[in-house]
Amino acid sequence: MTSEKQDTAENKAGGGLLRSSLVVGVMTMLSRVLGLARDVVIAVYFGSQAEADAFFVAFKIPNFLRRLFAEGAFSQAFVPVLSEYRTKRPKEAVQELVNRVAGTLGVTLTLVTVLAMLAAPLLILVFAPGFHAEAEKLALAGDMLRITFPYLLLISLTAFAGSILNSYGKFAVPAFTPVLLNLSLIGSTILLTPYFEQPVMALAWGVVIAGISQLLLQVPFLKQIHLLPKPLWGWKDEGVRRILKLMAPAMFGVSVAQINLLLDTVLASFLQTGSISWLYYSDRLMELPLGIFGIAIATVILPSLSRQHAGDDPKAFSATLDWAVRLVLLIGIPAGIALFLLAEPLIATLFYHGRMEDRDVIMAAMSLRAYSAGLLFFMLIKVLAPGYFARQDTKTPVKIAVYAMVSNMVFNLALVWSLQHAGLALATSLSAAMNAGMLLWGLVRTGVFKVHSGWGVYASRLLLANGAMAGVLIWLGHSPDVWLDWTLLERIENLTILVVAGLGAYGLALIVSGLRPGHLRH
Repeated sequence: MTSEKQDTAENKAGGGLLRSSLVVGVMTMLSRVLGLARDVVIAVYFGSQAEADAFFVAFKIPNFLRRLFAEGAFSQAFVPVLSEYRTKRPKEAVQELVNRVAGTLGVTLTLVTVLAMLAAPLLILVFAPGFHAEAEKLALAGDMLRITFPYLLLISLTAFAGSILNSYGKFAVPAFTPVLLNLSLIGSTILLTPYFEQPVMALAWGVVIAGISQLLLQVPFLKQIHLLPKPLWGWKDEGVRRILKLMAPAMFGVSVAQINLLLDTVLASFLQTGSISWLYYSDRLMELPLGIFGIAIATVILPSLSRQHAGDDPKAFSATLDWAVRLVLLIGIPAGIALFLLAEPLIATLFYHGRMEDRDVIMAAMSLRAYSAGLLFFMLIKVLAPGYFARQDTKTPVKIAVYAMVSNMVFNLALVWSLQHAGLALATSLSAAMNAGMLLWGLVRTGVFKVHSGWGVYASRLLLANGAMAGVLIWLGHSPDVWLDWTLLERIENLTILVVAGLGAYGLALIVSGLRPGHLRH
């Protein structure tokens, strides 16, 4: 059986892109729900105090680099090359590529990790310069960064293994892997904090434990597809050099949203204590639908788009992008509206415990509303960028990324003085809108993405359904003061009513307007 026929068989066996997206979405939802539970536990133990700010920065640095290099640039460069090898070369060549990439990636990241651990205080000053005025917070963040930074090496190798599994239609295990991070941080917070003079240090060790367990989880599944890497140095290998060439601009093209969030952290470090934590808690809620749906769809379509490009099938390529954009609109628009209208109820229900105060809820809700305005655009970036990277075009996204980054800084400086931390979140959303718009325009202008029939009817259905959902949420809503006065049980009950009623109104309106599950298959 040829590689191309093999891929087709795998896709049919998996029920197509919709089924694969659902599998990734379910696994990611489990991870995100546990992620929220993790953040609730952290909020209860540490609130928005100085030690919480210090940990979030120490964790954000390797996590940011992980998204930038491992899940961003590396995956988007590696998967198209691996797919091409599968389509056009024998299995031995695929194994050789995997071996060379594993060795080169492992050695390079080990050197980076060692240097970063030695220069931890300097890195903290680069990523959170506002800590310079608070020596104790700076020292604590530096100590934690020395512990957390090896996570970059571990999770990058995990992402490498996950990219191989995704390319072979094995989506569930890589999507489940983040669950281990959340379980580790929850367990470390509850079980290990009593053993540290600085209780927050338990979180740093929890990050390392998670990285080791996530990497080990991939091993048996790589053995199952007979592609367990045998690391070899491969700096001069043709495939490795192609991946490296694609990676450099891809760092900007895929991860611009993460860069913008990082710039928010830098500026927020100069604002009042709690600003970083407010942005973190609101970003976590925004990441829930983004991760469950946006990233899930993007994860599934990249291998498919790469194979369609390698097989010279532009019609299928365009149809896959059209399907992905429609699905993102179906989910992203109502999710953004719901986050905007339910900002205080969500923050209060999930985080208003322990050391979290009334003011923290209100301030975090402000930035959540600002982020919600950009949710749809964050999701569109995730599914439009693969339209470039699958064709191994990295120059166009990097140009767009540079424009978006510059605009983000301009928006930051324009809004931070009047809106404080919420201005930083709004600036990120505005730059995401610019990024998504330019990516879409580029694909349409070059004829890569051709708009298929039925968009007028589809848009009308979405307008009706989102209007119905918003009306129900506003009608059943309560003021923030009421949510803060309620007990936790009352908040849970009322939030459940709102969510169920909103989803019911949205789904019913779609059904009445004529949308059926068959319309969503690809």
